[in-house]
Amino acid sequence: MISYHRLEVSGLSIFYREAGDPNLPTMVLLHGFPSAGHMFRDLMPLLSDRFHLIALDYPGFGQSSMPNHQEFSYTFEHLATVTTEFLAKLKLTDFYLYVFDYGAPIGFMIAMAHPQWIRGIISQNGNIYQAGLGEKWATRRDFWEHPTAAKRDSYRNAFAPETIKGQYLTGTPANSVGPDGYTLDIAYTQRPNYVENQLDLIFDYQNNIKKYPQFQAYLRQYQPKLLAVWGKNDPSFIYPGALAFKQDVPNAVVKLVDSGHFALESHSAEIAALIKSTF
Repeated sequence: MISYHRLEVSGLSIFYREAGDPNLPTMVLLHGFPSAGHMFRDLMPLLSDRFHLIALDYPGFGQSSMPNHQEFSYTFEHLATVTTEFLAKLKLTDFYLYVFDYGAPIGFMIAMAHPQWIRGIISQNGNIYQAGLGEKWATRRDFWEHPTAAKRDSYRNAFAPETIKGQYLTGTPANSVGPDGYTLDIAYTQRPNYVENQLDLIFDYQNNIKKYPQFQAYLRQYQPKLLAVWGKNDPSFIYPGALAFKQDVPNAVVKLVDSGHFALESHSAEIAALIKSTF
């Protein structure tokens, strides 16, 4: 059974899902773009017999507060700070960390700052290596290095319904992905302030890439137990990003599944089984 809650953090209403017995080991699930905690709706019931699960929506995502970007700094460091405050307020200081997409830089910033909190890491298409950056990132580098209003406006297509639907369906087996996830994500793009807030995060993503060497140094120093499970057909974060974890954590378990970016949509049962066999 999944229950639904809100917690006030720094004046923000943070929405989160919870499942499993709190006496079991905790797993914190960090979502990606353009989704929210609902991306874990199929996974959480499959893991709740072994883990206590918490999946929040970051500020500006899902059901959490969505302040205007002129009043709230939409950077990944700021989202990591709010998430850290959320975890501390719930007294969650000993947990497994599941990171996906945007959740990877947020999660690894938390892990670097609080290595003693981390029991192990699951990275599902959560990239921290240059090797994992697909072709689209070359265009983004041009935007980051030579930003203009016109280039910023060009990224509004990232929130178009067909773009979001494509993120879910590209690289997945035929008829394996239902419409629920992408339909809800498309609906959230209609919330006030959404687009400008998200454009700020797209611009700030460059700072995550600059932190990749720090994330990798954290792995080399602390050697957390690590599972990298990857939708191998993901065009955004390509599968060499999963293989690269072995460079820094030789004992990492790396598994590629026949799916795309949102691998949980088609392979939640397989991923749940991999998590249970690894941790």
